[in-house]
Amino acid sequence: MNTVLYHPFGPLYNKKSRVLILGSFPSVKSREQNFFYGHPQNRFWKVIAAVYEQPLPQTIEEKKQLILDNGLALWDSIASCEITGSSDSSIKNARANDITVILDSCNIERIYCNGRKSHELYRKYIEPATGRTAVCLPSTSPANAQWSLEKLIGAWAEIRADI
Repeated sequence: MNTVLYHPFGPLYNKKSRVLILGSFPSVKSREQNFFYGHPQNRFWKVIAAVYEQPLPQTIEEKKQLILDNGLALWDSIASCEITGSSDSSIKNARANDITVILDSCNIERIYCNGRKSHELYRKYIEPATGRTAVCLPSTSPANAQWSLEKLIGAWAEIRADI
């Protein structure tokens, strides 16, 4: 029998947040660090830093600052699930996060999903509740090897145009 895991940390946002980025569920490394995109091979922080022409953040505090200074918010589509390691393809029995805490606190203009699994779960569980569509961006995960860092930065540049 698989163990149900619960999302170990809350969303990152403030009153200036205008763009919400949703992942699927924290990786093993992210759960250990208690913060988003903790695996050193995940390209999320490199992509965001490049899109906003900022230095690559090294600490969790620098990562928080990069997100909040640029009007972004971070959260995940999944509140709890059964998962093997960090593999999105192994996710079963997912329960969605309630993103209304973010939507009610700031003026989110656009919602983006980091990868197909996040988008699939968003469309199934969250969109019907919020009535808000989300755009699926290519995953920054190292498992998405067909997307080079340069191609990811090009695709993700769309988030900057919105605010």
